[in-house]
Amino acid sequence: MSQALRGTVTDFPGFDDRADAETLRKAMKGLGTDEESILTLLTSRSNAQRQEIAEAFKTLFGRDLLDDLKSELTGKFEKLIVALMKPSRLYDAYELKHALKGAGTKEKVLTEIIASRTPEELRAIKQVYEEEYGSSLEDDVVGDTSGYYQRMLVVLLQANRDPDAGIDEAQVEQDAQALFQAGELKWGTDEEKFITIFGTRSVSHLRRVKSIRSIPAYLAETLYYAMKGAGTDDHTLIRVVVSRSEIDLFNIRKEFRKNFATSLYSMIKGDTSGDYKKALLLLCGGEDD
Repeated sequence: MSQALRGTVTDFPGFDDRADAETLRKAMKGLGTDEESILTLLTSRSNAQRQEIAEAFKTLFGRDLLDDLKSELTGKFEKLIVALMKPSRLYDAYELKHALKGAGTKEKVLTEIIASRTPEELRAIKQVYEEEYGSSLEDDVVGDTSGYYQRMLVVLLQANRDPDAGIDEAQVEQDAQALFQAGELKWGTDEEKFITIFGTRSVSHLRRVKSIRSIPAYLAETLYYAMKGAGTDDHTLIRVVVSRSEIDLFNIRKEFRKNFATSLYSMIKGDTSGDYKKALLLLCGGEDD
């Protein structure tokens, strides 16, 4: 059985949007900003609750919470808090747009988001992307990628992956044979067979064919390499921690500990500093022995 997915951030019990809005206003009013209050509050509320706080903030004070946060905070801490405040689908759409924008497409970002989101999530991201940027995500992906990689992304963006229901063992065996025939037994590889199977079968089905790693294991590796070596890739660190905090960050933590002989918590602690570090550690949700 596959492990149940667990986030590290859940709905805050006894949530009061107006009280939270007042706490944030007080933290930013007058001389100096109370960063500790801001990070403690926002990392312990779910994304849906943060949106309610933003509405309450505007109702109570006639001010835009995100604008106020941006004007009071700086650097990587500001980027992290802004990411937390974006509705999740909008954040994914924003990251995809910036991966496609300008010189050189950031293929790792495209792969990470498009290959790890559920069909329902992908449909929502496509809709938000079009509303925000006035163009089709699929068209933009086609315009910025090529070859079999492009075709794989297009198949995934159709959001028609089989649901994770019961596994058809006969189909698993048939796909395993087809992949073997397409890959091992030919001089050239039958890429179209790979694309069809990888792009349309359910995740649990593909795990049985042993053709993909779990999403938490893949994202644990993404986080590890974002922090390993000289200089931290903070953009990747923020994106993965924020976007997976309510989905499977607990599972990512476990995979990280299993595969890299250190914990995600310890690595964040050693690679970041200040309020940025405090906020990331709260989102991480604890140490793994």
